[in-house]
Amino acid sequence: QVQLVESGGGLVQPGGSLRLSCAASGSFFKINQMDWYRQAPGKERELVATIFGGGSTNYADSVKGRFTISRDNAKNTVYLQMNSLKPEDTAVYYCSMDIRVKTYYTERDWGQGTQVTVSS
Repeated sequence: QVQLVESGGGLVQPGGSLRLSCAASGSFFKINQMDWYRQAPGKERELVATIFGGGSTNYADSVKGRFTISRDNAKNTVYLQMNSLKPEDTAVYYCSMDIRVKTYYTERDWGQGTQVTVSS
């Protein structure tokens, strides 16, 4: 059983910064793609950032230049550094990972979500 545990959310003023973390635990072989999603009230969940196993990254246009996704494979952890935060970044942020749990089976796992609120 794989578990993803997120941390780092909170309340921040516009222009401020936060760093989210998400650590995977349990029994598995390898973590491939790691993603951060977010869901604001009344809106659909959207993909914010992706980091692939080789380290390449993709970002939503709305966060390019402000957010940075990174990973520490030794710690099975993905990070999201969020700078120059705006009120429209307010949402529940979820990490998600493609995890190889058996020799020929990969599953998609999700964290519980962490609230990020940007407000003065």
